Amino acid sequence: MSENEFDLMDELYFVQPFQYLKETLGWEDELILSTLQSLHKNGYIKCLKSPDDEIFESVNLTQDGRNFYYLATKNGLMAHNTL
Repeated sequence: MSENEFDLMDELYFVQPFQYLKETLGWEDELILSTLQSLHKNGYIKCLKSPDDEIFESVNLTQDGRNFYYLATKNGLMAHNTL
């Protein structure tokens, strides 16, 4: 897990919208989206349409990621806590 992935995972212990991540981390959209894409590809996060509505189909986070909410998965939390 990269340093950026680790820092982003710190914010995903609870469901968070993209805008919260942007405000909290202070990163450019592209960096957040590429880091989210990497975490999602590894199964470390899940994407949600709303705080209670998980997305189960494939997603293009670089295109649509600003519209979603995010939450760490069990595997993501385990990976995050072993570093």
